[in-house]
Amino acid sequence: MAGDAETGAFDIVAHYNSLIEKDASISAPIAAVGSLVKLIEKQHATTMLEFMMIARSACDRLKAATNNSISLSAGCDVFLKQMSRLSHAQSVEECRKALIKAGTEFVQGAGKCRNSVAEFGSPFVRDEQTILIHSYSRVIMGLLGRAVKQNKRFRVYITESRPDQSGLRAAAELQKMGIPCEVILDAAVGYIMEKVDMVLVGAEGVVESGGLINKIGTYQLAIIARAAKKPLYALAESYKFVRLYPLGQYDLPTYRSDLLSFKDRSTAEVDWQAELPRNNPLLDYTPPEFITLMFTDLGVMTPSGVSDELIKFYLD
Repeated sequence: MAGDAETGAFDIVAHYNSLIEKDASISAPIAAVGSLVKLIEKQHATTMLEFMMIARSACDRLKAATNNSISLSAGCDVFLKQMSRLSHAQSVEECRKALIKAGTEFVQGAGKCRNSVAEFGSPFVRDEQTILIHSYSRVIMGLLGRAVKQNKRFRVYITESRPDQSGLRAAAELQKMGIPCEVILDAAVGYIMEKVDMVLVGAEGVVESGGLINKIGTYQLAIIARAAKKPLYALAESYKFVRLYPLGQYDLPTYRSDLLSFKDRSTAEVDWQAELPRNNPLLDYTPPEFITLMFTDLGVMTPSGVSDELIKFYLD
């Protein structure tokens, strides 16, 4: 009850949405932590138990309010873990102040994480390469932008990335950077793969096995890249490492039984174009065996290294 009263006074979902709308560069985990910091600034808990209840209730509200809660959940988990660490040795007010300070520093350091990913990944981008990317990824844009500043000359194919056509946003940014690029149909990945030197993908979340949860189409792209013996590199900030262990597509938290289910449409005329975004998943899961290496702010690692980092963080 205390958690509901406190979060009711501050609309954390509205604040989260306003952060996303105001700053196109902010990612879901960072916006989640920023919103939780603002909540903690406004709450007045008198015990650590009440403090934790308020934060957990707010995290649940955020997760329930978004269609894609994978990366947002990662941010919430990081915040709750930090709160748990601080709660053992300090009073409520000391913990509150320390948590606000740590959360603010975390948000402010997000750009440094992306810069680190670009620094570790840039040696893999070489002159005269042809690169294939999927959808839109801020961290991939950062890597390619860094490569341009290093005077490297390369070309980029971008998948259109239905249903939201987010690949067009990536193409517009690459064009502004002066990078030769072309948008291809999602269905043309196999057709173009023999011209490609490497594939770069981002991540909504990196799970305990080292597999990826990312924009729909990543899995089939990875299958084709492996069949064509092309390296596939995944780029992700370490705050997107999530405590999930899916075994397949239907183990994802975003799975709904009505997606791609057969419906009785015998008596109605169907607008198939309108049905596509409603009846299809937005994310898929790529197992670790399809990933060559991962570029993170912690360094270049194999997928198996993700589990080690999660253990260090959550069991420390």
